[in-house]
Amino acid sequence: MSDSEKLVHLKKYANRRLYDTEKSVYVTLAEVSEMIKQGRWVAVTDVDSGEDVTAFILTQIVMEAAKKKNALLPVPLLHLIIRYGETILVDFFGKHLEKMVRSYLTYKEVVDEQFNQWLEMGAGLTAKGSRPFDPANPLQSFFKQFFPSESDISDDKGQESESSSKDAE
Repeated sequence: MSDSEKLVHLKKYANRRLYDTEKSVYVTLAEVSEMIKQGRWVAVTDVDSGEDVTAFILTQIVMEAAKKKNALLPVPLLHLIIRYGETILVDFFGKHLEKMVRSYLTYKEVVDEQFNQWLEMGAGLTAKGSRPFDPANPLQSFFKQFFPSESDISDDKGQESESSSKDAE
């Protein structure tokens, strides 16, 4: 699908209704949100002024989602946006925030893939290398290396005498 097929042109009327020019139907903000989640891009034009109001409509969608969850952004950040909105933050949001979110999503995808590979590798190893252990004392094999039992010591001495007699031959 080309970029032009992914772009949906919407018209915004004075009564705040949105009209999908592709399907020739009125749409709600929730439907526009679904279009975007499906990978479509939207461009919204005010019918009366011809002005591009895409950012306003997308902000409305974000605010509606925030209303449902009672918070989208932390309160201190909202104060900063209001206080410096026309200066520093516009530049930050325009240039850096999108790149940061895209980088995060790419990184998350790579980490998820790597983690799944580790899980697959681990599943293969546990099936092949599982050793029985005493459920009452799961750390028994660990402690044996520091505190061998008498039977372990006598087994080691027996193996040493066998190897020394072989060496003597």
